[in-house]
Amino acid sequence: MSQALNALTELLSLRKIDSLQFIGQCENLGLRQVFGGQVIAQAISAAQQSTHNERLIHSCHSYFLRPGDSTLPINYEVEVLRDGRSLSARRVKALQNEQLIFTMTASFHAEEPGFSHQAIMPSAPSPLMLATEQELVSQLSPTAINQRFVKAFSAERALEIRPVQPFNPLKGHVSEARRQLWLKANGQIAEHSSLHSALLGYAADLNFLPVALQPHGKGFLEEDMQVATVDHSMWFHRPININDWLLYDIESPTAQNSRGFVRGAFYDRQGRLIASTAQEGIIRQRGDKQ
Repeated sequence: MSQALNALTELLSLRKIDSLQFIGQCENLGLRQVFGGQVIAQAISAAQQSTHNERLIHSCHSYFLRPGDSTLPINYEVEVLRDGRSLSARRVKALQNEQLIFTMTASFHAEEPGFSHQAIMPSAPSPLMLATEQELVSQLSPTAINQRFVKAFSAERALEIRPVQPFNPLKGHVSEARRQLWLKANGQIAEHSSLHSALLGYAADLNFLPVALQPHGKGFLEEDMQVATVDHSMWFHRPININDWLLYDIESPTAQNSRGFVRGAFYDRQGRLIASTAQEGIIRQRGDKQ
């Protein structure tokens, strides 16, 4: 396991206060605010730890209420909403300085046989034919990227990411509202660990909302842009193996009223639809009406 993956899995394991209260530390990504994927992943971890082991998460719906401070720990409080014959429901609250910054409702389901169908996996080049994010950053000229972000983007990552369409987060260009990327853990996670679900929750927020900016030629880290998630939903359809490559296929069908909407799908290399995602957030050019 890489040092970066080991550090992230430690963050997602959380410190247990009691059966329904946990504390999580924050990842330093060079930004003051907390990365939304980290909060989603930690909330999944907290909810899972309060649920029967044979019941795995099948959906979660989250709201980001305030920006998180990456210099402070986050307190996670879990509420048991229901434990039925096959389904369990949990509500998770995330707090900093006694202020609510995030809330999630999650549902867990024991595996059972039933009907099965899925959409066909879209075409995409093999991940082994593509450059990593770190390699793409190294190919940018010094004038094409703000140097204070070079360290964050070129450092070892917990997840290895290979974009199908290269992009510069600090200098957008006009393109269709579609993006594909391959990703997998930068190391090995135990086969039956619940960390696979938590890490997929983390990955789901990577390169997601910025797709709504592509038709407008804006990068999400451009200095005049405000980009912030409002709500985020996930549905987990099939067993996850984040040790192998997963294709994240993302599109943004609409943006309006300073809000962008995106949806995505995770497929494994065998073409199985693993999970679906949807998110809406603020995409506002600074100077616009607040």
